[in-house]
Amino acid sequence: MTLTGKQKRFLRAEAHHLKPIFQVGKAGVNENLITQVEEALEARELIKVSILQNCFEDKSEVADALAEGAGAHKVQVIGSTIVLYKESENQKTIQLP
Repeated sequence: MTLTGKQKRFLRAEAHHLKPIFQVGKAGVNENLITQVEEALEARELIKVSILQNCFEDKSEVADALAEGAGAHKVQVIGSTIVLYKESENQKTIQLP
């Protein structure tokens, strides 16, 4: 399932007030980070990940790697912040339009 423009807009608005809960540094994207992101998405559905200055990978590549690894949707990459969404199996709170 892909997100429509309307759903992405809704999720961006929902994510606006969130603080990033993960940071990607010079280690880049690894298995451990992907596992933690998956767990956080199951609990929250919508998260922000911030990319630090010392991360040498391309921002959109980091976003793609995280989204693919965690089976999530990349909602937005803005500046050094990535917004990811994945519907929770057990704790569904977000109703998409």
